[in-house]
Amino acid sequence: MREKTRSPSAGLQRILPLKMTDASAAKTKSAAPVLSNRQRFLDACRCKAVDRPPVWLMRQAGRALPEYRQLKEKHTFLQLVQTPELAAEVTLQPVRRFGFDAAILFSDILVIPEAMGQPYRFRETGGIEMDFKIQSAADVEKLSIGQVCEKLNYVTAALKILRAELGDRTALIGFSGSPWTLATFMMEGGSAKKFTKAKALFDSDKKTFFALMEKLTAAVTVYLQMQTAAGVDTLQIFDSHGGHLSAGEFQEASGRWMSDIIASLRGKVPVIVFSLGTHGSWNDLAATGASVLGIDWQFSLAEARNFLPENTGIQGNLNPALLAEATPEKVAAETTRLLAEMRGRNGHVFNLGHGVPPAAKLENIAALVETVKNFK
Repeated sequence: MREKTRSPSAGLQRILPLKMTDASAAKTKSAAPVLSNRQRFLDACRCKAVDRPPVWLMRQAGRALPEYRQLKEKHTFLQLVQTPELAAEVTLQPVRRFGFDAAILFSDILVIPEAMGQPYRFRETGGIEMDFKIQSAADVEKLSIGQVCEKLNYVTAALKILRAELGDRTALIGFSGSPWTLATFMMEGGSAKKFTKAKALFDSDKKTFFALMEKLTAAVTVYLQMQTAAGVDTLQIFDSHGGHLSAGEFQEASGRWMSDIIASLRGKVPVIVFSLGTHGSWNDLAATGASVLGIDWQFSLAEARNFLPENTGIQGNLNPALLAEATPEKVAAETTRLLAEMRGRNGHVFNLGHGVPPAAKLENIAALVETVKNFK
């Protein structure tokens, strides 16, 4: 049964206006920077020249922050996701602390399967468990896309709060999982050591596989259109399991469905595609129509720069482990190295090559952000 949400506790801190943390904020109005964080991010996503690369981090909201952990003591993860005021608060926490150029909605990719009729929860032993597995054509048939937006209206409410709070200062990113990645979770029934069932269906029963992907593509499309209408500046599609496919399989199993989604969005906002481990599929990824491609930490930014056309932005790609294991000096040095590799290339959005690890040190995140902001 889907867990019911509850109202934020009376003690929840009111969502406060964002504090500018750039050094430029201390200057007089006459010396204000030419670009706001929001405009810098949007210009970079469109491969326009900017004063410095914008910076945000995947999973920047959440487990590494003490203020998040305090909220988590009072509320479950699903309550945080499904209560608009709480989701907005968690989204804003890292922006207040570090002054990122963009905020990304605090949510989960599995809200889509839940809205289609396949609820999920978190196991006490760790990981995600769904109420049932998608195992047959009959299971696919039962999935419904008719009420996706209605069931996810808490996302719209959170985005509207965030748009009002962020104003013109900070960009707002919405997101979804890719159809392929969502299918891998839906068919395994949650977290798994190996995700094999979606690939097995792709190999053995294309008709059923395509029926599932068509439904997921339609659901993700209306969900991202809803987010666009609610005021996001950019959308990211997480193809986190794209690397489970060979280069020869990627287009048919994942790339083509992301292409359909991006085409349906009609260029209203830039779209970032982050496909983990798909280093042999650059042409297919570029063909999705994404404005920006995320590069994971396992691939060289310099090589990606050579592979990708000048009108495609590049996001990435510091090794996330450095935030947990290295010193601030090492993080700053590696950040500088990556920035230097991309010097002169419009469209670079600085990020990690995957999400912020739970054990990330706050001083290391601060070193990363300040290094990017001071890069010339």
